[in-house]
Parts: sequence; C-alpha cells; structure tokens
Amino acid sequence: MLPLGTETLVLTHDMIAAGVHFLPDADPADIAWRLVATNMSDLAAKGAEPVGVLLGHMLDEDDTRFLAGLGEALAHYHAPLLGGDTIAVPGGTRVLGLTAIGRATCPRVPSRTGARAGDGLYITGPVGAAMLGLEAIRAGTPDPAASLAYRRPEALMAEGRALAPLVTAMMDVSDGLLLDAARMARASGITLAIDSAAVPIATPENRRAEALRWGDDYQLLFTAPAGVVLPVPAFAIGRALDAGPAPLLVDGAPAGEEAPLGYQHRG
Repeated sequence: MLPLGTETLVLTHDMIAAGVHFLPDADPADIAWRLVATNMSDLAAKGAEPVGVLLGHMLDEDDTRFLAGLGEALAHYHAPLLGGDTIAVPGGTRVLGLTAIGRATCPRVPSRTGARAGDGLYITGPVGAAMLGLEAIRAGTPDPAASLAYRRPEALMAEGRALAPLVTAMMDVSDGLLLDAARMARASGITLAIDSAAVPIATPENRRAEALRWGDDYQLLFTAPAGVVLPVPAFAIGRALDAGPAPLLVDGAPAGEEAPLGYQHRG
C-alpha cells in the first residue's frame, strides 16, 4: 500500500498454475475470470476499487477463449487492462500472473493486523461452495451452475468498500476459513475463537469440518468493535480474545491438531 495524497494506492499480485489453481483441461475463459477475480478479492479486502491490471500471460495454442473470459471479467469489475507481458514456453506448466492496482479512500485501510480483544468476528457468507463446485466438475455434472462457485468466484467489491471504515481487521478467505483466521490472529497478536456451528456453510452438515478448511470461497473475514452496525449482511462467528497459547480456538479447543487448517503452498 502506498499513500497518495488523500487516498492509498493498493497493489496486489496473484499467480495461478495449471494443476494447482485450475484443472489442466479447464475452459480458458474460466481461467481468465479466476485470475482476475482472485486479485479483485484482495482489493475488496482493502476496501479499494480497481484502477487497472497488468497481465503476465503464458501463451497457449489458441487464446481466443482466454481473451473472451478476460474481457468479461475486466468489464464486470470495471478494471481496464493497462499492460503487461507475454511469453511462450513450449511444453511447460502453464503459469499466469496478474497485478491489480486499486485506490482506497478510507483514511485507515484495513489489514489483517488490527483485530483487538473484544471485537466480534464475522464472515460475509457461506464457505464450501467452491469445494462442491470442483467436485461437480470432477464428477462430470452437466449443469454448469453446479460448478459456478469454483469456476467463476465473485470478489465482494461493494461489501469491502462499505465495511472498510468500520472494521478493525479484514481479509478474504482464499485458503480456508480456519487457516486465514489463524493468520489474522497471528498478525494481530490476539486469539480468535470461532463457534463452528455459527459459520454458514454451503455443504451438507456432515461436511462442515471440510467446508471450514477448504478455500476458494473469497468471502470477507473481518473483526469489528462490539455494537457496530454493519452496512452489509454478515454472520457473527466468534470473537477476538487476548492472546493465548494458540492463535485460533474452534469450539473452545486449539485448532490444527487433528487436520490441516487449510491449503498452504509448499516451497
């Protein structure tokens, strides 16, 4: 983030790779949408609106569908393509990158570091929809709506801008609710206590534990002072406590002992 007069310039860069972030046989239009939306979600978590994007593109044999999806996504988010670069790497794993530039007008741009003991913990919507979407693709489900949450995630731009002046900390849920909550807790130097039953899920109840650990839903996770009136629909899922022996408590117990908290990149 770079202060620029009365505003703040927000820059974010995400990369996606075949076989990691999208299926190798995915529709290139969906890949382009996903690349844009994940970056827009980072801007949303800062309460920023897009200024434009820079694309790092690895050429394919036919990029017609990719360009169509890119155009759709950029038009949807009102984010012009400002430039970038292309390369050709025959036979290599396809890797794409996008830098998004945004402007935030809130005097204090939200980050993951501001949560304070006594704050409430909230999420804007259900988790687990992207997990079901990927399963629908792998199962060959013909209805495209069944996989939409995975193929074309939605960045919550308006919600982020509305929440920015009121929250103490905010981030998007990209790698799993529990993992991202633990990251926020560590960054803020507090403990976050989550009531798992209060978390909205898009899955059957018997898959709640998976939904809390699966990423790609891009809901906004945030903390806010007690008594604040929220300008957008959100679900209270826990609270911030003074720092304890664990950064994250789930139903009163330290999290992460039985299963990984979410998706983590390995170096």
